[in-house]
Amino acid sequence: MNTVILLRKQDEQEHQIILKYFPAFYNRSSVPPNSLVIGRYSVLPFYKELVDDLQYNNSKLINSYTQHRYIADLGNWYRDLKDITPYTWSHIDELPDEGPFVVKGETNSKKFQWSTHMFAKNKKEAIDVMCRLQEDGLLCDQQIYFRKYIPLAKLMDGLGGLNVTKEFRFFICDKQVVSSGFYWSNYEEDLDCIPDPNEVPKEFIDKVINLIGNNARFYVVDIAQTANNEWIVIELNDGQMSGLSMNDPEILYSNLANILNEK
Repeated sequence: MNTVILLRKQDEQEHQIILKYFPAFYNRSSVPPNSLVIGRYSVLPFYKELVDDLQYNNSKLINSYTQHRYIADLGNWYRDLKDITPYTWSHIDELPDEGPFVVKGETNSKKFQWSTHMFAKNKKEAIDVMCRLQEDGLLCDQQIYFRKYIPLAKLMDGLGGLNVTKEFRFFICDKQVVSSGFYWSNYEEDLDCIPDPNEVPKEFIDKVINLIGNNARFYVVDIAQTANNEWIVIELNDGQMSGLSMNDPEILYSNLANILNEK
């Protein structure tokens, strides 16, 4: 199968780099038959319907619907990564009274409203945050999860009480690291020195990839250093919908093309 990009354009620079390495299409009906499709920014909100539409011309998305749901729901991948990611509860009545906690949806969070829509000092505050998230249009239909708050290596104070931390985003395809970059791209100009993703031990990244196995084909993993200098997984997301953070798009798409062309 030939690999193509089904693109919903968001950034012109990224768009132009995509065109160097892949044919790009902007409507699902224009995707050629027998294509392996990377739906860059274009698979939501109707992932299953897009899978069904592409089947009519013998094409498919790089992540099946089952693989997409594995990545998109914290409750799925948590079972595999529970030893290297913060302890997580799925029901409010399971929470201990004392926190602190991080409260988020199965896929999305409101991290830029950290103090009111994500962080909770105790169970009572966690209930309040959950209620706010259930009123949010993006999160109201998502399962809400409660995670143990683990202090991370802090670099600076962000907006809304958010801590800007030593965190990195890795794009993974077919069990290979495609590219990596510092997570907090919107604070790039505020930091004297941008942390290097090569600080994350290769052994740790390999462990994450092995634990995920064939449950996903193209995804991102966000890895952070704790205040105690340990490494933990913060999040998984579908690589088709994940922002670049500070991943170099030239490296991302050139390596992605090389990996997929080997198939």
